[in-house]
This record gives sequence, C-alpha cells and structure tokens, in this order.
Amino acid sequence: MMSIRFSRKLLSGLLGGSVVCLALSFSAVAQVQTEKTETLGPTAKEVKLERGEIVYINGNNVVVKMEDGSFRHFDNVPDSTTVMVDGKPVNIHTAKVGMKLEKQTIMSTTPRVITTVETVTGTVWHVTPPLTVILTLENGQNQSFKIPKGQKFMVDGQEKDAFGLKKGMKIQAQRVTEVPETVVAQEVRRTGKMPPPPPEPKADIPILVATASTAAPAPVETAAAEPTPKKLPKTASDFPLIGVLGALLCAISLTGMAIRKTTGLFFQ
Repeated sequence: MMSIRFSRKLLSGLLGGSVVCLALSFSAVAQVQTEKTETLGPTAKEVKLERGEIVYINGNNVVVKMEDGSFRHFDNVPDSTTVMVDGKPVNIHTAKVGMKLEKQTIMSTTPRVITTVETVTGTVWHVTPPLTVILTLENGQNQSFKIPKGQKFMVDGQEKDAFGLKKGMKIQAQRVTEVPETVVAQEVRRTGKMPPPPPEPKADIPILVATASTAAPAPVETAAAEPTPKKLPKTASDFPLIGVLGALLCAISLTGMAIRKTTGLFFQ
C-alpha cells in the first residue's frame, strides 16, 4: 500500500490560487480536519476631529454650533452617550448650554487573509480518471470526490495524474481556501469643557453705595427779561384827567377875580 500526498503548490497553480489542493466535497464532516490561520497586514489609521459648542438643550434634543459656524441638530440623544469632562462622564441631562465639545473618531483599516486548510485521509476504493475518486474514510464510510481538471499527484516523490491512482492506495487530500478581508474598526472619543461660572460679587463691597455729591449744583435756568415796550399800554380811562383839568381852571378863575379887586382899590 502506497502513501500519496498532494502537492499544494501544484494545485494552487491549477485552481487559480483561491482554492488549492484537491477540490473535494467534504460531506463527511467527522473525517475532515479544519485549520484556520489569519495573516494581518499593516494597519492604516485616519483621525477625524469635530469641535462645537452647545447652544440649545431641550430634553434629549440638542443643537451644537460647529467650529465652521454651521448648526447641527441631534434628536433623541441616548442617555448612555457620554462626554468626558475632567475625567467624569457627562450625559445629555447634565450637559449645559455653552459647553465646549470635541469628538475624535479614529478609523483603523487592517487587511487580513483568512486561510482555511481542510484535510481528509482515506484509502482509494475506486477511481474514475480524470473525474472522480472514491475514498474509504477512517470511519469505514466511502465518499466520492471530484478531481479538478489537470490535477497532478505526488506518489513516492513522482508526479502522477488521476490515471496513476490505484485501488488500495492510502492518500491524504487537502483543500486550502484563502479569503482576503478588510477589518475596519472605529473608536470614538468625546471630551468636553463646561462653561465658566458667572462672576460673583465680592462680599466686602456693597452692591449699592450712597455717597454725598461734592459737585457744584447745576445752574438754575432763568427766563430772559422781556424788553420794555416803546409805548405803554393804555390801562386807565380819561375821566380822572378831565377832573384835574376842571379843578385847575376853577383855581385860575378865582385868582383872576382877586387880582381885579386889588387893582381897583389903588386906582379908585
């Protein structure tokens, strides 16, 4: 009884590199040994920074003014979303208007290749070259497998095709699958800074202070004197003047009469 081991390098070239070794249909799971390996490539990182200030909070809704001047509305913010402020978590219910926010998003991209090697061991029970081979597995069951076109086998260091397989040969078949993947990981870090508290008045300085004013009193504005009118206004009637003139005429008449009497005495 001869032992046959398939050439992985040869089968890889035949099947295009994605599936190497014999392309067998492994339905007998108990007889198949599976081994997976992971090969990681270099990791690339991208960091995105977003900064803003809370300008409005209502329940679980918040409005943030971004660094570029735009406004972003966040509705129904979960209570579990926290921002680290001075080493302590702050959620939507303890945040305040005026609070500075910074969100750092780190994107990590890592290429990897998952290599799966499936191995089955059995004894050739029947071969129909170049299509199929029936193997007797270790549990005594027979299983049929398809042989890839152009498949070659190594028998005692010699390369043979499916036509070189004989009943009773103990062989070990392998299927190697390589699946490339890209692993993307995202990490979000939120930090913040509370707004400064309003300044408090000093205890030794009263809020209202009454002081005596030493400044000169404001000058009192007086109305300018009106100019004297050129003609006095007529405020009385002419009757008193007429009475005075009458009395004056009576006095003159009496004086004339007295003078006439005196003259007459001298010339009589």
